[in-house]
Amino acid sequence: MKLKPAIPQLTQSLLHSLALVRAMFEEIFEESAYTRFLKRHGISSSREAYARFLRENETTRVHRPRCC
Repeated sequence: MKLKPAIPQLTQSLLHSLALVRAMFEEIFEESAYTRFLKRHGISSSREAYARFLRENETTRVHRPRCC
């Protein structure tokens, strides 16, 4: 059958699609922003770090110009 050679390619495409969806959700729910924040400040994840992230994020949103 010709189905067997297509299975690895199909699996690879599915894994790529799932990785893309996961990255999209990380951006939507700000997980990527939090990870970048931790790397930028050289700290590990904790309650205090997340509180600091939220404060910093809120202050940048207040000063961000609104469109339309």
